[in-house]
Amino acid sequence: MTSPVAISEPLEPGLYIVATPIGNLADLSPRAADILTRADVIAVEDSRVTAGLLRHIGVKRPMLPYHDHNAEGMRPGLIARMATEAVALVSDAGTPLISDPGYKLVRDARAAGRHVVTIPGPCAAVAALTLAGLPTDRFLFAGFLPSKAQARSSAIAEIATIRATLVLYESGPRLSACLAALAEGLGDRDAAVTREITKRYEEAVTGTLTHLAARYADAPPKGEIVIVVAPPGEAPPPDPQDADAALVEALTRLPVAKAAGEVAKAFGLDRKTLYARALAMKGE
Repeated sequence: MTSPVAISEPLEPGLYIVATPIGNLADLSPRAADILTRADVIAVEDSRVTAGLLRHIGVKRPMLPYHDHNAEGMRPGLIARMATEAVALVSDAGTPLISDPGYKLVRDARAAGRHVVTIPGPCAAVAALTLAGLPTDRFLFAGFLPSKAQARSSAIAEIATIRATLVLYESGPRLSACLAALAEGLGDRDAAVTREITKRYEEAVTGTLTHLAARYADAPPKGEIVIVVAPPGEAPPPDPQDADAALVEALTRLPVAKAAGEVAKAFGLDRKTLYARALAMKGE
């Protein structure tokens, strides 16, 4: 246990967004510990989890629940308290608002003219990026994919063409099915499965999506899991003959403008150019 943090002057009233450890309690920053020590009240996901963190720094503070199930009802009261009190917001692990409901609290606090401060620190998505060995110059955090197969496939289709490394959260029991769905929807890209980040059994397993799906099919892992997927490879330029063939087929079903629009979208080509080509085809 660390030594208790000395309490100095009261905090300015407002909202304090405090990042907490994702596993190793030693990752709590001195500034975060100081804010938690001096806050008038702490808005928490699970009071049992935050109570353990507070014991680690040797303090007790009042806590109020703030999570997906009660956020709408709790928010007005918290905003009111920020007028005269320092309200700290924490999640069970990592940076609040990342795959958590806190953004509406920040939005409404700003709208009410409250003082808003962030105390940055651990974030599983960013930590996983540092372990994966995949491009980090551009990435998209996609949170949890839907659990139902059709909805999951639709969500994957939405991000399939984004030229960025993808970062997702997942649970152990769903991991293999999620990896297989990613392989089907994205192609067999390089990826990494990271788990138990900052804990004793921290692990980062790399391979293709298909390889990783097979690895975990019969042995779902435990712990907090982050999937990191490489961006798509460079797409070859569209073949003009393929575009022409697609345009001929589309003209059998659609008016000229709609046919040109459909093929332009599918091939990433200029719609006006294809419209002129379609008119020429009609006249031939």
